Amino acid sequence: MRRCYGKVPARLWLSPIGILYVLVLCVAPGALHPQCLDFKPPFRPQMEIEFCVMYKEFGCCDYQKDQDLMTKYYQIMDNFDYYGYANCAGFVLELLCQECSPYAAHLFDAEDPSTPIRTIPGLCPDYCPQFWKKCSSTIPFLSDDPHIAKVKEDQTRLCQYLELDDVDYCYPHLLSNQKLTSNLGKVQSDSDGCLQLCLEEVANGLRNPLAMVHANDGTHRFFVAEQVGLVWTYLPDRSKLERPFLNITKAVLTSSWEGDERGFLGLTFHPKYKYNGKLYVYYSVEVGFDERIRISEFHVSANDMNVVDHASERVILEIDEPASNHNGGQLLFADDGYLYIFTGDGGMAGDPFGKYGNAQNKSALLGKVLRIDVNDNERGPLYRIPPDNPFKHERGARPEVYAYGVRNMWRCSVDRGDPRTKEGKGRIFCGDVGQNKFEEIDIIEKGRNYGWRAKEGFSCYDKKLCANSSLDDVLPIYAYPHKMGKSVTGGYVYRGCEYPNMNGMYIFGDFMSGRLMSLREDRNTGNWNYNEICMGMGLTCAFPGLINNYHQYIISFAEDEAGELYFMSTGIPSATSPSGVVYKVVDPSRRAPPRQCHYDPLPVRVKSNLIKFVPQETLIGVEPANKIQPEPQPTESYDWLQELIDRLGGPDPTTALPTTTTTKSPRHPRRKGKRRKGKSRTQSTSELQNGVVRLVGDEQGRSDRGRVEIYVNGEWGTVCDDLWTTKNAAVVCQQLGFSYAIKAARNSEFGEGKDLQILLDDVQCEGTESSLLDCTHAGVGTHNCAHYEDAGVICGNSDSVVEV
Repeated sequence: MRRCYGKVPARLWLSPIGILYVLVLCVAPGALHPQCLDFKPPFRPQMEIEFCVMYKEFGCCDYQKDQDLMTKYYQIMDNFDYYGYANCAGFVLELLCQECSPYAAHLFDAEDPSTPIRTIPGLCPDYCPQFWKKCSSTIPFLSDDPHIAKVKEDQTRLCQYLELDDVDYCYPHLLSNQKLTSNLGKVQSDSDGCLQLCLEEVANGLRNPLAMVHANDGTHRFFVAEQVGLVWTYLPDRSKLERPFLNITKAVLTSSWEGDERGFLGLTFHPKYKYNGKLYVYYSVEVGFDERIRISEFHVSANDMNVVDHASERVILEIDEPASNHNGGQLLFADDGYLYIFTGDGGMAGDPFGKYGNAQNKSALLGKVLRIDVNDNERGPLYRIPPDNPFKHERGARPEVYAYGVRNMWRCSVDRGDPRTKEGKGRIFCGDVGQNKFEEIDIIEKGRNYGWRAKEGFSCYDKKLCANSSLDDVLPIYAYPHKMGKSVTGGYVYRGCEYPNMNGMYIFGDFMSGRLMSLREDRNTGNWNYNEICMGMGLTCAFPGLINNYHQYIISFAEDEAGELYFMSTGIPSATSPSGVVYKVVDPSRRAPPRQCHYDPLPVRVKSNLIKFVPQETLIGVEPANKIQPEPQPTESYDWLQELIDRLGGPDPTTALPTTTTTKSPRHPRRKGKRRKGKSRTQSTSELQNGVVRLVGDEQGRSDRGRVEIYVNGEWGTVCDDLWTTKNAAVVCQQLGFSYAIKAARNSEFGEGKDLQILLDDVQCEGTESSLLDCTHAGVGTHNCAHYEDAGVICGNSDSVVEV
């Protein structure tokens, strides 16, 4: 199955000759890409529109825009008598209302910001002559384009000028184009059901960013914590304050080792922070020879709202850590106003502490969800036990315990509830990292046992404990096996305003595999339905400012003050590597109506210098339109075919098109300055260089698919990998000159290369490498697999699914 996660190249543009065949011979339909003139996705209007009623359910006009178009319509039609009105009113209405079309940007050729937007939408060749014959007199009122004024008396030249390069989007045929109109406004998915979303880069250059929180104080700032013990302030315009909000790097215990779980692990603001200035942090410390987790309270400085008073620290709670892993780290305030603390089971494997392990021992604080009251703690105890804590009166149990049987819950969140009905409000979702086989998602309930170490996911881990009739554990709402990922990162139920399709979708990820995943509750059955999330392919994410790739190691998720969803990931999972990025999750298929999600942040008094945000990530697979299609120079003799060829940089139309293809790789930008050195498949063996690949084993002899064989040190061999991914396949396909990796074929789908050595195993690519040898792998000739796992690919020059 095709999977698109991590830094995976999406759609790559065809060569000029390839595009020429597509556009001139019409061998393939256009890509689905609804887009408005403001370069954003369409929406469902809040108020029903009255004029452009064909787009009242979904399009690019709100009520105010619709009223403006109606006013313009009457201003135009006031210039005509009854005969002109009767003949042309319908044409004028239709042409004006195309600004409301979900495909307005295509109709008006607005995707290239370096060229003027059309004043009349692109018309289909059979519609334009009808319009011209009946209503050419309306053209001066519809358009002030000087070229249109010049050719308006000549039907042929005018209609050629109004044609679109991509005929699939011309009016009115796009209305009956099933490819464009089916499922319009819904989250798009690929053939495997993988939801195609996009991202917006929000912050970068961070060292293992593991928490992003807001203060709920109306300023719409967000605060990003790094594992080393620094917290940074970001303003609503995404500029970063040069002076950190919090700096406890000297106290935090961590290291530069990749995968070290110790460090600054959690941050939350008191629900009444706006009035009391209190915040809470969770971090690792070393006291003598002991390692501990510490929960501390701080106050914001009285002199600077963007700096913590470091002298105000009060240690609320410390817990000894018997090992350096499974440190938990989540802090949050739930709707009841109490502070929840999520601890790990103490580390090592299998929770080996005591008879039943820490997690099942209610007298231990490890492996638990703790709940304490830190309100009004200026005098007296630093915290109190809430009166309804479930084990407050149980002998031998710690009164702080709210739930138990937890292994290492990494990232929990409180559901804001449906914006309209408030359904689901207050639920606490957590991702609990598994041991050997399964990762799980839980909803936390008071007094419940979450099964560890008796159970891992839905299955037994400790069979003796698992069979104990007193276990009474609550099962996860979802669990997945380690072939999908090995370290869950809990997320959020989306309750933001900007993307209505995502409302109620619980979005989470996996730290190791880089998968983004989602669950949605079936209200009838109570079950949670799973969908993987892929990065949008083709033109899906071709909106200004959006990208379709991310660093693999998903560390944490976040909400901003308005409820929009974010996640943080890094390219190198080390507390000292500045490769961390914050991404905002975007649904490109539908947005909220303009002005619906407007808010006015309270002013922020800034005493520090500001560091302007500069995006570093780029959209993969789609060149900017102004680079692909430079604006043509106007000519007296208008030749649309010649203009198309000129735009594409292709051959003169009098030159015969080639009938053979080459395997030379198309040129496109590479990360970090890498360039592909692809060579033709016609090279002799003596000329082959290490890393050259070929595809074999397809029964029909097709050259776009087959078992991957690689040439290394004078011999051909196979690539054997049970976790073969689309990122790996993309490297192979691009090396062979194809634009897409349509499928990463596993389990010797194209036969076993038994007569060859297995040369590569455990291949992990970002998708941008020149060859598989540039990817991470076990070493040439080193493997622990067999030929029944030989990997293959299906490549192509379109992103449509190919049947094998």
